[in-house]
Amino acid sequence: MPIPPKTQHFLKKLKATADPVDIAARLEPRADTPPPLMTLPKPSRSAIARIWSRLIRAGVPETARTILADEQTLTGAGHYVGNIENMIGTVKVPVGIVGPLRVNGVFAQKDYFVPLATTEAALVASYARGAKAVGKSGGVSVATLGEGVLRSPAFRFASIAEAGLFVEWVIGSAEKLVAAAESTTRHGRLLSIDPVIDGELVFLMCRYETGDAAGQNMVTFATEALCEYALKSSPVAPRSWFLEANFSGDKKASFLGVMLGRGRRVTAQADIPEDVVEATLGSPIDLILEYGRVANLGSLMTGQVGAQAHFANGLAALYLATGQDVACVAESAVGFTRMERSSTGLLVTVTLPNLILGTVGGGTQLPSQSAGLDILGLKGSGHAPALAEVAAALCLCGELSLTAAVAGGQFGSAHKRLARGKTP
Repeated sequence: MPIPPKTQHFLKKLKATADPVDIAARLEPRADTPPPLMTLPKPSRSAIARIWSRLIRAGVPETARTILADEQTLTGAGHYVGNIENMIGTVKVPVGIVGPLRVNGVFAQKDYFVPLATTEAALVASYARGAKAVGKSGGVSVATLGEGVLRSPAFRFASIAEAGLFVEWVIGSAEKLVAAAESTTRHGRLLSIDPVIDGELVFLMCRYETGDAAGQNMVTFATEALCEYALKSSPVAPRSWFLEANFSGDKKASFLGVMLGRGRRVTAQADIPEDVVEATLGSPIDLILEYGRVANLGSLMTGQVGAQAHFANGLAALYLATGQDVACVAESAVGFTRMERSSTGLLVTVTLPNLILGTVGGGTQLPSQSAGLDILGLKGSGHAPALAEVAAALCLCGELSLTAAVAGGQFGSAHKRLARGKTP
């Protein structure tokens, strides 16, 4: 059987790097005792100094401490208690502004300045161009369609029969299970418990409303209380159980999330007149639509979950700037973009079924991230639904601008000009 060219190429590079015998020796377990592990002090000036003392003794350059542990970070170290362990400083990520972005939403009704934290040149410029186009077209219409964060524990029984008896008990005890879960939170509500049987295994899909919080910890604590009540009260005892059985789609792209939603499900739409498309985006509508058909085929052929250009770019930058759990972009960026001709120009629609974000709790309370929410005017209680609608409107702007850039042959030249400072 022939060896694939990419494998041959890698082996050639590997042999050029080191002798195979030397590589084998490098991979052997080491017998010497490793250095003691770091402790887990709460963030403070003195704790950061202790950790840096050890890092410098280990050979980390002093310049790294100067940059990461600046005076402002050290003075405000107490702000980060509850957000990080073994803190050594803060990373400064450039923040740009997109806007004003006109949003005509169920909850978001305003011209917003949107902060985006990123190190990728051309990203802010692209989203700003999309915002300019939709602003000239009356804005983005946005609607929140639903919400609910999932946590899915699993219970393993001795047999299918016992699994069935447990499900029967769950159905009959739903009110008490809800009470147990909701006893852990003032703001969360358990909306449903959906049992799924696979042989002797039972998964419980527990869906929650989480108020203005993203709610990852909230639903974890609530589901743990629900499980503890089940273990104490169920007529059949499981052989084992797990608080999260990888069934909820947490921080993963999944078809479950596409169909049922995890977080806030939001759809946004804008109708861009033809003259605005050509003057602002520099590409004819027919070419944009042709590229859209090709790109959708590419999504289908490669098995992507969803079909869109780059939701992750805007969401990651917005999440960094406003204190969201950036890892949730893995599921939040799943969704669909649709473009078609309208009577006046180009109708653009995006739907995001899994927006996990909030305006209270987590990283939203940290100084820089709190400032990001202040810029939006969406800090604190009562604003999470509006933030979700702004996020969807932002994604629409990015889809519009990037699609037009690729269709119109501007994609490479824009990055050369903005990322390398060169005019082609």
